[in-house]
Amino acid sequence: MNKTIRRASVFALLLVFALLIRATWVQFYEGQALADDNDNRRNAIETYSSPLGNIIVAGKAVTGSARTTDSDLAYKRTYTNGKLYAAVTGYASQAYAPTQLEGIYADLLNGTDNRLKTVMDTVTDQRAEPGDVITTIDPAVQKAAYDALGDKKGAAVAIDPATGKILAVVSTPSYDPSSLTDANTAGTAWKQLTADSDKPLTNRALRQPLPPGSTFKLVVAAAALEDGLYSSVDEKTVSPDPYTLPGTVTPLGNESASAPCENASIRVALEYSCNTVFAKMAVDLGQNKVRAMAEKFGFNDDRQDVPVRAYTSVYPSDMDKSSTALTGIGQYDVTATPLQMAMVSAAIANGGKLVSPHMVSTVTDHGGDVLKNYDDEASTKQIVSSRTAEQLQSAMQSVITDGTGTNARIDGVTVGGKTGTAQHGENNSKTPYAWFTSYGKADGKEVAVAVVVEQSNAARSEVSGNGLAAPVAKAMMEAALKN
Repeated sequence: MNKTIRRASVFALLLVFALLIRATWVQFYEGQALADDNDNRRNAIETYSSPLGNIIVAGKAVTGSARTTDSDLAYKRTYTNGKLYAAVTGYASQAYAPTQLEGIYADLLNGTDNRLKTVMDTVTDQRAEPGDVITTIDPAVQKAAYDALGDKKGAAVAIDPATGKILAVVSTPSYDPSSLTDANTAGTAWKQLTADSDKPLTNRALRQPLPPGSTFKLVVAAAALEDGLYSSVDEKTVSPDPYTLPGTVTPLGNESASAPCENASIRVALEYSCNTVFAKMAVDLGQNKVRAMAEKFGFNDDRQDVPVRAYTSVYPSDMDKSSTALTGIGQYDVTATPLQMAMVSAAIANGGKLVSPHMVSTVTDHGGDVLKNYDDEASTKQIVSSRTAEQLQSAMQSVITDGTGTNARIDGVTVGGKTGTAQHGENNSKTPYAWFTSYGKADGKEVAVAVVVEQSNAARSEVSGNGLAAPVAKAMMEAALKN
């Protein structure tokens, strides 16, 4: 054999070895990744070969499964009142990866969760009967929020302060998850939804932090009382009106020039939403103390799972004093989700204790046996002292009876709240955000809510937390307490 043939033979042999090594690598090391790939149609075929488990609200399934005429995708997901519950359920699609509770509990709902397997399933290597997800959602509160928001762009969250159960999660405009379930038609619906400038697929309640405006003044007030800067909500503060931002010649005023904000107490400052009082209070406390209090309530927590992971609400760091002043009124780089602001009111209403919010009560197997109980696992943290909580409750009640939150009054219900109007766009060039956060108590029941309205048909001069967001919160509190 001459040298050329020998070299060619060696080269060919090396190629064979390389091919064998690559095949082995793909089969044994990359095989699982390829099997789990969302684009692998075999996964969809397996998932939709039989009916899925369900997501349950108040004992009734808001999801289902329907037989298809497709040759290999035997079933597709269906939804009852899909638009109403879309921010809770998300969607399970033959064409796209599942979201929200559908995504988090996909294995449970399609029967591949190992906790579902019986001995016979293991022996026969069969997929188990799927399980169910039991939510904490109260359908009356959910519907009240959805109806009250109407055609506004916004979001709302309601929490039971004593248990941490999330009673409502609403984001508008919403969408019908059913439009995305069928692989044959999902593409058209997806294009329409993603092209919509109102972003209906965005869960505004959990995953769109915005400047919270004056609702953040509750956090600053809590920091001032806990720190001892002021001993009570009725002690006079040292607060000029207007207040010149430190290191600048820029005066900060109040929404109403006639409001009694000069040296106002925390109660009066919350009633009239005095910017000057809380801007100076934030500077007097210093950014570190304000941030520490904000973080106790849940700001800057990048792992806030309910169990859907909420986007982080932010209190910034490394600011000068003028920027710190602006954070005191919920501006500069402060952002919050409605979930976060509902948590603030929930902790205040619950004597200063924050119970971890969650919107799944239990997950069960096909027979109804509980696999995990989230109600029992809810943790409790003391955010502020009971005295501080009582002081803030009293001041928030004054906001409703004598201040800027009168539209949230409910006969026979003790209501405390805080309005907010947050600047939007450079130099507040766009329509402001209208906020409202509150709690209500009656007949041994209680609820905390937060509402944000990003856009409505109201004239700019009519945009306010009391005008747009408080009526939504009122409807939710009435549904929770009088249902």
